Amino acid sequence: MNEGFNYSRFYRVLGKMPGMDKDEQKRALVSQWTCGRTESLREMTEHEYYQMCGYLEYTFSGKEQRTAQVLAIKKQRSSVLHLMQKMGIDTTDWNRVNAFLMDGRIAGKKLYELSGDELDALTRKLRSIEKKGGIRQEPAADLPGTAATIVPLS
Repeated sequence: MNEGFNYSRFYRVLGKMPGMDKDEQKRALVSQWTCGRTESLREMTEHEYYQMCGYLEYTFSGKEQRTAQVLAIKKQRSSVLHLMQKMGIDTTDWNRVNAFLMDGRIAGKKLYELSGDELDALTRKLRSIEKKGGIRQEPAADLPGTAATIVPLS
């Protein structure tokens, strides 16, 4: 590496890593990323250093946790869309999907505005509606074919 290079990026991530002996961790990481060629940060190539720091930042910054949350939200949205599709709502048209969800009795929000907890509640509500007989489609005056009315069976 260049003379006077600042290694603060590496030490910032090293501080977030679990473990007591940071010096031993540093030597092990450098050795791993240089395929055993060296244990010194100064003897690493820039490419090795930047690759190692990028990987460590990703691993210890919580990004994988946020990625899991995003995947969970996607799965919940997919479940909601599947239930809506089973009820006869055209889920290929986002205007129809959002018009249905904007009804205060359904969700009162657009699909992308719903949190994970709201999506869970919506899934339960849609399953309940489906169990009670589903919905009856009525064309709305402002957006043809987008409104849906809940039909009680009793």
